[in-house]
Amino acid sequence: MPPATYSDAVAGGLRKALTDVRPLQVSADYRRLWIGNTVGQLGQQMTVVTVAIQVYALTRSTFSVGLVGLFGLVPLIVFGLYGGAVADAMDRRRLALVASAGLWFLSLLLVAQAALDLRSVWVLYAVVALQSACYAVNNPTRSAIVPRLIPTELLPAANALNMASFNLGFTVGPLLGVVAIGAGGYTAAYAIDTVTFTAALYALFKLPPIPPQPLEGEQPTRPGLRSVIDGFRFLRTARNLRMTFVLDLCAMVLAQPRALFPALAGGFYGGGVKTVGLLQAAPAIGSLLAFAFSGWVSKVRHHGLAIAVSVLAYGAAVAAFGFTRALWLGVLFLAMSGAADMISAAYRSTMLQTAVPDNLRGRLQGVFTVVVAGGPRMGDFVAGSTAALTTPTIALAGGGLACIVGVLFFSARERAFLAYDARHPVP
Repeated sequence: MPPATYSDAVAGGLRKALTDVRPLQVSADYRRLWIGNTVGQLGQQMTVVTVAIQVYALTRSTFSVGLVGLFGLVPLIVFGLYGGAVADAMDRRRLALVASAGLWFLSLLLVAQAALDLRSVWVLYAVVALQSACYAVNNPTRSAIVPRLIPTELLPAANALNMASFNLGFTVGPLLGVVAIGAGGYTAAYAIDTVTFTAALYALFKLPPIPPQPLEGEQPTRPGLRSVIDGFRFLRTARNLRMTFVLDLCAMVLAQPRALFPALAGGFYGGGVKTVGLLQAAPAIGSLLAFAFSGWVSKVRHHGLAIAVSVLAYGAAVAAFGFTRALWLGVLFLAMSGAADMISAAYRSTMLQTAVPDNLRGRLQGVFTVVVAGGPRMGDFVAGSTAALTTPTIALAGGGLACIVGVLFFSARERAFLAYDARHPVP
């Protein structure tokens, strides 16, 4: 092959492997939403790590850090399910604006408690619970908006971009958080969140009205218990969608290591606050590296198989992390877990967005939010409690192994999920 032709072939292959940014190019509304979410995530992830550090500083207890997740779990479930029903009944832009305004106000409360030096873990638990309620309404509403902004064939690429947005915040946010704590204390870290979140509010404000679209002949959805039940009735027959939730719970409940980071920073690696930030950022670093070469995600047809393999890799990486005592190796395994989670999440989101009709999308996105955000919160409690009763190594290695066993068990029971074909989406 002549040198010029060979170079062209290499360049073409590299372009195909690198990130697919077409969703940002074809839709100005999606582009603003993505940029706003990306900036807002920086501050939100600063708050997540700052709350964990502040709780641990007040209590010196991994169990108390794990309780942060438990206090966020109940409102997440209740408001996630009901918020999804509301998103199917009213203008989704307006609902997202109201929920986002609530999150912004709660960020101000965190600033106030830090500035007043209240030193109350119960105030932190209360604010986390309220934030979880607002997030549970905001997230499914935003997710239900995305398929209305871009073509269906670009949804896998858009979901990879969305995961990158989250993980960029998850990578940089904790590092900025520990720097802000060192420079100006907890008050400074929480204050930055209030400023950055205005970008997300602006992006929503610029969107056009996005009312739900009932199926032809159907009456508009009315939010309430019956509406929520209708969503679950649909999910009961949607075996492939159920499997995406089950496999994610295997990973996030059984093998979620983040509640142990404050204790592991000193116990495993002899570090301090900066080490906590590095451990917190490591999974997102891996996710971003996977995203950088995610041009292939739109070409994979068998999304179910891709999800199962990704969750198996996640469990193996967390189990291996439990045995590390060298910081660089621990960061490597956590990065591997983040890369696997990014791939799984991109396909899980795409399956939900393509296989569910628009008039049910808010409710199913609500269930998705309960699983995706509630799973890690329950996982925080499981990991913190297990480590307190045994050791961090047992909690991590045992959790990773349990994740692997769960994936193999449920995949054996639902083999049709492994053959799911994105060209013919079946819920």
